[in-house]
Amino acid sequence: MLEFKGISKWYNVGGNKTYILNNVDLIIREGEFVSIMGPSGSGKSTLLHIMGMLDEPSEGYHYFMGQAVHLLKEKQRSQLYKQHIGFVFQAYHLIDELTVYENIETPLIYQNVKTSERKAMVADILDRFQMVGKKDLFPTQLSGGQQQLVGIARALIASPRLLLADEPTGNLNSKQGEEIMEIFKKLNNEGVTIIQVTHSEKNAGYGSRVINLLDGRIS
Repeated sequence: MLEFKGISKWYNVGGNKTYILNNVDLIIREGEFVSIMGPSGSGKSTLLHIMGMLDEPSEGYHYFMGQAVHLLKEKQRSQLYKQHIGFVFQAYHLIDELTVYENIETPLIYQNVKTSERKAMVADILDRFQMVGKKDLFPTQLSGGQQQLVGIARALIASPRLLLADEPTGNLNSKQGEEIMEIFKKLNNEGVTIIQVTHSEKNAGYGSRVINLLDGRIS
């Protein structure tokens, strides 16, 4: 499903290259649940952002679902991302001015889904996450766990093949964190490929394999 060959990311600092990722080779197969672990500054989030096409590598080859992402124009990459990838962020990244309903609906608007279809899809996912009673609230009126649920619902609304999660339980208490991980496990059992960045050994245990990063390399 996803393959990296010799992926590096660096920044020029005073004429020297400072590597964030250094020559990473990686294959993720459809249906896997992979956890990326490593100390702060090891390149985990950068790796995830390149997987999700939110960032570009400095060099290397990136393949996703048979397409050579490194050869695509920005518009084509954006299309591929919107169609197949959902992203869950630690800081939720909800739009404060929009209600729960409107936040979840946003990706469908970008995909030009018809209004009637959008209504049905949002209603379905609100029901699935037991959030029907909260659909008219704004993010600031929700607890952290509820905001993260909205973030996950938004990431899933367009039925992505790949779900990327950056420290999805980082701002939650342990009970809320467990609930989120159980949702991920269930989604994975339903066929969604999941890649999460986590500091938690316990959360990593929900996955089928762990990738350890150290100083921008897979160790």
